[in-house]
This record gives sequence, structure tokens and C-alpha cells, in this order.
Amino acid sequence: MFEARSEATGRIRVVDYRNERRLVVGGDILSVYPLDGDWSRVEREYWSRALTRVPPRPAVLLIGLGGGTQVHLLRRLARPRLITVIERDPVIVRVACEWFGLGALGRLEFLCGDAERIVPWLRAIGRRFDFVMEDVAYAEPAGRAVPLAQAAVDLVAPRGRLVINRHRRGDAHRLATALRPRFREMQLRRVRREGENVLIHCIDPRAPGA
Repeated sequence: MFEARSEATGRIRVVDYRNERRLVVGGDILSVYPLDGDWSRVEREYWSRALTRVPPRPAVLLIGLGGGTQVHLLRRLARPRLITVIERDPVIVRVACEWFGLGALGRLEFLCGDAERIVPWLRAIGRRFDFVMEDVAYAEPAGRAVPLAQAAVDLVAPRGRLVINRHRRGDAHRLATALRPRFREMQLRRVRREGENVLIHCIDPRAPGA
């Protein structure tokens, strides 16, 4: 359907397979969009499983966009008052808007640049979010993945939640141990037995110094 090459991301493809549109980068499927309007297939995957217990009408921060599968799911499940997205590659943003339906949604705030730079900036200007999803360091080395997740903690509003997507062979358990003192509740969930995604649900941040 579409192909582009980006300096930040490399080869980007939009592929239609049966009733599903897929965003494929480097051979990996980053997002899906049901062309027939049936979202039940997506509800079995991590994009949807990450959204359990999202408060109604939340302010949302997505660290990593892909094709915006979670944007659509959030609109269906929680009707956010605002969704802010950090995405380093403006080509990905354009593809998501043109091929995955984000351009018609409205009330989306895109911040283009590296998450390691934008997350501290959001903290410095006092932004807080009811729901934060970190999905850019899925299989990254711990040296990058752990500091980014720790920085995202300070963006979570009281009684909010941070969800982190990690590869099952990655740093999920180490990261959960590091973040556990910062939250009142912590859950690790492998999405599917045959899958690779482990979701770390960090719920209700403790006040600094608590």
C-alpha cells in the first residue's frame, strides 16, 4: 500500500493483509488497524491488555506511536480529554495520520523528538498524566530502557498509572523491582503464553519522600 524510508526509522511499510492494515518496520509489526471495523482481534493483544483500569476521561501520554493502535482503543474505551504522543520520527506520525485514521480524530498532541529529551522537558514544565504508556524501549538494552522508565514515573498524576511494555527476555523483572517503591501497586503480566510481551502495570504513585 505504501512504503517510505526514514533516516530515523529505516524502511517503513503499510501492508494490507486480509481485513487488517499493518505498519511494518524492520520486519516487525508495530501497529494494526482493522479495515472491517472489528476490534475484537486487537483486544487479545498487548495494545488492548495494557489499557485495563484506565480511568474515564483521562489525560494520556503515549511514549511511542507506531500506527496509533492504542489511540483508537483509548478513544473507544475511555474517551480521553487529551492524548499526547511522543514519537521521534515525523514520518511515522504522517503515516499514522494518513493510513491509520489518526488524522480524522482530533484532540491529539504530537511531540516529535527523542523520548529521553522530551520526557524531562514535560516534567520540568509540570505536565502530569492519568495514564502513561511507555512502548519505545521494548527490546532495548537496560542502559537505555531503565532510565527512560524511571524518568516517566514523575509524569504520572496521583492515582494514575504507568504501563511499560517489555520483551519477556528483557529487563521486566529488574525494572519492576526498581519501580516498586515508587508505586502503591505493581503487576507483571505476560500477555499470552506464546507471546513475547510482558506488561508492567505501575498503579498509584507514592508522593515523593513517602
